[in-house]
Formats: sequence, C-alpha cells, structure tokens
Amino acid sequence: MERPTRERSEEQAEQEQTGDETQHCPECESTNIITDQGERICEDCGLVLDDDQIDRGPEWRAFNSQEKDQKSRVGAPTTQTMHDKGLTTQIDWKDKDAYGRTLDSKKRNRMNRLRKWQERIRTKDAGERNLQFALSEMDRMASALGVPRSVREVASVLYRRALKEDLIRGRSIEGVATASLYAACRKEGIPRSLEEVTEVSRVDQKEIGRTYRYVAKELSLEMEPTDPKEYVPRFASDLDVSEEVIAKANEIIDTSAEQGLLSGKSPTGFAAAAIYAASLLCNEKKTQREVADVANVTEVTIRNRYQEQIEAMGFET
Repeated sequence: MERPTRERSEEQAEQEQTGDETQHCPECESTNIITDQGERICEDCGLVLDDDQIDRGPEWRAFNSQEKDQKSRVGAPTTQTMHDKGLTTQIDWKDKDAYGRTLDSKKRNRMNRLRKWQERIRTKDAGERNLQFALSEMDRMASALGVPRSVREVASVLYRRALKEDLIRGRSIEGVATASLYAACRKEGIPRSLEEVTEVSRVDQKEIGRTYRYVAKELSLEMEPTDPKEYVPRFASDLDVSEEVIAKANEIIDTSAEQGLLSGKSPTGFAAAAIYAASLLCNEKKTQREVADVANVTEVTIRNRYQEQIEAMGFET
C-alpha cells in the first residue's frame, strides 16, 4: 500500500538534512529519478516523490534565437564597463511608435529633446562624468588592442578600485585608465606589451609604466613576470610559420630560461628572437626585419637575444 504524501515528504526532508546528494526512491531504492512538469518521479516504480516543485524558468517556449529575443522580458546583465553598470534606459533612435509607424516632425523634435536631456542626466556629478570618460577610453583602447570582453570587465573593476582608494588624485584619468587596462591584460594572461598599449593610448609610455607600478603596488596586485611563450602564437600567426617552428621556439625559450637568460630581458624581444632562431633551424627562414616589425622591437634586440639563445642551445653561430 502506498504511503501518504506527507510521510514521503518527511522522509525526503530527512534525507536532505543528512546531506545525501544521491536521491533514492523510498519504495524500490532506485536512483533513477526523473523530473517531469514540476514532479519528481521514480522511473522504475512510478512513485511520485515530490509534486510541488517551483519551476523558475520562463513560462514561454522558444524554438530559435529570434523567438527567444522577442519573448524575453529582461535586459542585458549588469556590467562594470559602464559608469551606471548598465542599469540605465535609452530612448530608441528609430523614431517609430509601438506599431512601427514613423513619427511626425513635431514628435521627432520632442524625442530628440528627450534624448538630449536623458543623456545629460545620466551622470549626476563630475565624479560620474569622469568615470564615464575613463571607462569609454578603456573601451576604445581595448577595441583597438582586440582584447576580449573579460579583460574589459577586469580593467573596469581595477579602475573603480583605484578610484575608491583615491589613487587618481594628482594623476591623469587617461594614465590610470591605460594602466588599469595594461594590468588587466597581464592579470588575464592576454599578451599585450607596454609598447602596444602605448600606441593606442593618449599618454606616453613613461607615464603609463610609472602609473602601472604605482597602482599595482597600492592595490596589492600580485603580477607574475610575463612568459615570452604567451607571445609566440600571435607572432607566429602574423609571420605565417608552421607548428614545427612554434614548438621549436617554445623549446628554445624553455632551455634559455633554465639557464637564467630570461632575467631582465624584454619578453617580446625574447619571443621574437626565439621565433627567428626556430625559423632558421626549421628551414622556414624569416628575416630579422620581418620578425622585428611583427614584434615591435628592433633588429639589434633580436640579434642580441638570438646569439644568447643559440649558445644556450649548444649550436655554433
């Protein structure tokens, strides 16, 4: 005879209190428990274990992405890359009403005035306006560098921390924003050199480096030295070399690092020299000028690192 639902629910509660994550059927001890329309049912004997589950999903169904976008009633997730974290609303620029009909000239002028005032009141004071400017600058530089969205989020969080700790006082907003983006690239393992960041910034390299060191120290950012092997795939892709050259370049870097040659050296120059040496060893010769242009270093740097790496590998020049 089937036991009442209350007794089953009490047994279920006791099982949950014991911390047993595996669900068992109290009748046949089976673990084949399925969920169907808010009910948990034993697939072997058909016992209903729970018939009062809350379905937290949407009440509608969508069979493609277009239907999902049309039926969805929520906005975009919050983001740190906007000064208001993306919680604000915007007036559409289509100049059409709810039925898709074009607005007349009088209503269009009214909507233009509303858009203008809506843009003005998004920032309540100078602090928010400066934050908005800094985040837009970081977004511009990140787009130019081609870094993923996650790096932009981390850079925004670092800038907000620097703003909260009052590290921007006496420094330019662009300098702290660029330093935050460079720190985010290093923290997320995205290989972007200081020279590359300087090219897309409106601040000189010396100020970026000085601000980066100050922010990293004050925010206790534990930054590990950049591994030259992180630059190898990107440089190799630009030079159109084979996988054999990439593997040989990584081997050269590992061997040279074991002998202590990496200390105090630029990781971009070290990676470029390793690719140059590997291309010679694999009979896919690339000139020093080609490698230098891709890595944004000088030919002298490549020649110096190349000589050290070849000696570390035990080859005669």
